[in-house]
Amino acid sequence: MRDSERINPPMCVTCAGAVRRIDPQTLRSMLGDGGELALVDVREGGPFSRSHLLVASNIPISQLEIRAPAMLPRRSARIVLTDDGEGLAERAAAVLAGEGYSALSILDGGVSAWGAAGFELFSGTGVPSKAFGEFVEHRCETPRIEPELLKQWRQQGRDVVVVDSRPLEEYRMVSIPGASDCPGAELVLRVPGLLRSPDTTVVVNCAGRTRSIIGAQSLRNAGLPNPVFALKNGTMGWHLAGFETDHGRTEMAAEPDGEALASARRLARGVAERYGVRFVDAAGLDAMSAEAGRTTYVFDVRLPEQFAAGHLSGSINAPGGQLVQATDTFVAVRNARIVLVDRHEVQAVMTAHWLGQMGWKDVLVLRGGLHGPLRTGPARLPALGERALTVEPIDAASLEGLLRDKAVEVIDVGESYSYRTGRIPGSWYAMRSMLPRVLERFPADSALVFACGDGALAPFAAQDAVALGNSRPRYLAGGRVAWCEGGRPTEASSGDDDPRLLTATDDMWYPPWARSSGVEEAMQQYLTWEVNLVAQIAREPYLRFSTDASRAGGEAG
Repeated sequence: MRDSERINPPMCVTCAGAVRRIDPQTLRSMLGDGGELALVDVREGGPFSRSHLLVASNIPISQLEIRAPAMLPRRSARIVLTDDGEGLAERAAAVLAGEGYSALSILDGGVSAWGAAGFELFSGTGVPSKAFGEFVEHRCETPRIEPELLKQWRQQGRDVVVVDSRPLEEYRMVSIPGASDCPGAELVLRVPGLLRSPDTTVVVNCAGRTRSIIGAQSLRNAGLPNPVFALKNGTMGWHLAGFETDHGRTEMAAEPDGEALASARRLARGVAERYGVRFVDAAGLDAMSAEAGRTTYVFDVRLPEQFAAGHLSGSINAPGGQLVQATDTFVAVRNARIVLVDRHEVQAVMTAHWLGQMGWKDVLVLRGGLHGPLRTGPARLPALGERALTVEPIDAASLEGLLRDKAVEVIDVGESYSYRTGRIPGSWYAMRSMLPRVLERFPADSALVFACGDGALAPFAAQDAVALGNSRPRYLAGGRVAWCEGGRPTEASSGDDDPRLLTATDDMWYPPWARSSGVEEAMQQYLTWEVNLVAQIAREPYLRFSTDASRAGGEAG
């Protein structure tokens, strides 16, 4: 057996019998037949972002055990795996078949075969959602404002509120001076409380275009009487106009109470009525969750800290703005049922009305919001193969001592961008999928500790090392998060030529502002790409958008 086959091995004879190969024409027919289907690209994030099928969800082979339980919850659902013909799909099929996934297919020849058949291939990430944003702007004629005019208004003292519709961690990275953070699904909930008068102008921005457009149109769809604009090209447009940006800000629009909350709920009720948003009660949700032949996702669309403070058992945190912005990173099974949960029936309603227009036909909101006993902390589903792990953890304090004595090597297999910006001092970086080659440089009896961001992926990398012949692998419990919680130092990477990079950092798509050079050029390319998506996506008949407030409403359950 080759070293590369010792981790995520190829299919055994038993597994292979459950997996069929299909050609591009068969897959295209499956995509349009209306049944549940997950199209999963198992390459790393970099190759995926350069070329992939439109509705493919990216679950890299290196993260399969961690991400599959949430994204592929029903193990009898149809799943088609794709790569670029390099054998990753076969390795993924072996893992999934061994964990009980029973309706697996592989696209023969992968993305290259799809393109050779004359079908569209797409670059970028979150393509369906970003194309939808462009579609909405065109169809709804969402008002937009140039950065130069916004700056002029503010210099003139005009009554303007600027809200950044991205998650707090993105806002903290770079923001427009004076903007408050208010992630997408929170806008209708929180913006009414920021308004000084019916004449206050609201400007919504994001990094580029999609969340600015969807955020501004959310307020318009809700019937907010104030003037509302999307900032053209978002923070990138602001930067390209030559204006200063802020970094490290944490101001967030406050959660409302009293009349401001009542106003937000009235706006959301109006959206539910006009767009036919469907509701389900608790008993109906229980029945749906128990239905063997359907995939049901239950997403709590509130902010992560609110989810951690108390959430329904079985729900997954998917903040509503991000669920609309990057649906494919949460929902892999097309035509699945989606149930949305919040506390006030505001964020969930706004998210539901957008998902319906994106073509998701079975989206419901839990009536009455949170109910019954709630769980606290982050939700964590058992990873595939978790019980078979035999490697031992090490805590951050013990690792610190070993590093001080130069008695251990740390290999970080987590997200490369986070590694670059704040790694454990002296640690190496490697993509997990490349470990067979990486471990050749370390003696078999080396003391190795594997690390990642939150500690979820590292145990599997350590187990890979056992299979590859290392006798002393461990993993850092809690990952880099646990390391930093103790106030321990971190260091930044020195760049692409950093000698601590054992493999390419091709695990992810690097946004323009995360690049070491050519930032402005990358911004211009990104914005042009985003605008051009509508024309390209129109050539794919199995995905259709709408902006009509005409979806069938009613109760379910």
